[in-house]
Amino acid sequence: MKRTKIKDLFISPELLGKEVCVMGWVRTRRGNKHVQFVALNDGSSVKNVQIVFDLEKFSEEELKAITTGSSLKVDGILVESMGKGQSVEVQANKLEIFGSAAHWHLPSTSSSRREDISISTLRSSRQATVRVPEQCFR
Repeated sequence: MKRTKIKDLFISPELLGKEVCVMGWVRTRRGNKHVQFVALNDGSSVKNVQIVFDLEKFSEEELKAITTGSSLKVDGILVESMGKGQSVEVQANKLEIFGSAAHWHLPSTSSSRREDISISTLRSSRQATVRVPEQCFR
């Protein structure tokens, strides 16, 4: 299935009720014992799309690897959102996790114990800018 950019989910009413494929990075994850919600962003918009994972379709063990910064591919149905704050959401049918936030174990320099350091990489939709003072060109 062809990937749909997240910005297009909000501006293409013909996608409602259709299966879509979205890819992006996890901004947040929350939920309860019945459902999990993931805010996903691909950089095409400042808006995140909410992905709804029904725990009757996905096990908690499968979803455990989804953390802030994880990279996902989700196939699902685009529906009108019942929640506040978003017009549409994706009800997930299929999940592929490309990468999750890495957890590195590094030995401490002051003792023999090991320390856990969590590293996550987020993609920014903003371009980096560099300003060079005019006196550098004289």
